[in-house]
Amino acid sequence: MTDAVTICECFARDGLQHEPVFLPTETKIELLERFVTAGFTRIEATSYSHPDRVPAFADASQVLAGIPRPPGVAFKATCPNPRAVSRALEDLDRGAGAEELSLLVSATETHTERNLRSTRARQWERVAEMAALAGGRFRLVGVVSVAFGCPFEGQVDPARVAEDVARFAEVGAAAVTLGDTTGVATPATVATLFRRLERDRPDLPVIAHFHNTRGTGIANAVAALDAGCRHFDSALGGVGGHPATIEYGAGLTGNVCTEDLVWLFDAMGVRTGLDLDALAGASRACEAALGRQLHSMVARAGFSSAASPA
Repeated sequence: MTDAVTICECFARDGLQHEPVFLPTETKIELLERFVTAGFTRIEATSYSHPDRVPAFADASQVLAGIPRPPGVAFKATCPNPRAVSRALEDLDRGAGAEELSLLVSATETHTERNLRSTRARQWERVAEMAALAGGRFRLVGVVSVAFGCPFEGQVDPARVAEDVARFAEVGAAAVTLGDTTGVATPATVATLFRRLERDRPDLPVIAHFHNTRGTGIANAVAALDAGCRHFDSALGGVGGHPATIEYGAGLTGNVCTEDLVWLFDAMGVRTGLDLDALAGASRACEAALGRQLHSMVARAGFSSAASPA
């Protein structure tokens, strides 16, 4: 093994926001415990979205209160607005908060209006307000949605994404996620953008968050790896994407499958720090929780040890 990456498991938040049926709180906690056992050190646990808009996370505080807290594991919650950060602070004061908070912007005006019900200018004002409100008590992770292309405005200027990354750094983000929200990225566009950000912000971790809408998610992850990225988001079973109530986009909106990404990295000699047997068990538990076969190819083919790299 000559290299290492950190994978954030996103099933419990980005994965479940796509599900039309509420998953019981106890089941979410059991799955999160499995993710810890598998070796994930970053886990997206929930969202402080308004429960009327995204009912899947009406139990955010209960989930955070019920999960184990082993040393070296960071749980992340998404915060779309200042009220969400206030809720995160209330949970933290009760001793059951998240270690990380995601703050969201979209790279285009139209997607901002549709997804965040705001303008880009106003959302950036809210991000600054949220960062100040957090008061240094969380690790902040900026998220740039539609970073590689927008379903409404088409191609996105990489310079605008680089600007957004820089603005997140200015308000105190410790890392920034680039989201391929509707799966339009290609290995070429991924390599170009990640290399640019590596040149511009070598001190700032940039996280690759790909959706597999057009079957390119794994290829894009490898392109990001080759361009210097060492931080990835994925979801067991390839579930998730945008909420089920959002109508834009087509095809499979879900994330890159964790099982497939981990197996490939392992086969390439890239260390993930994850236990393949425990990961296989977590994969089966996710399928059982949702009551259907999910999208991982490795879950069907098997988690046998990967061949050693040449």
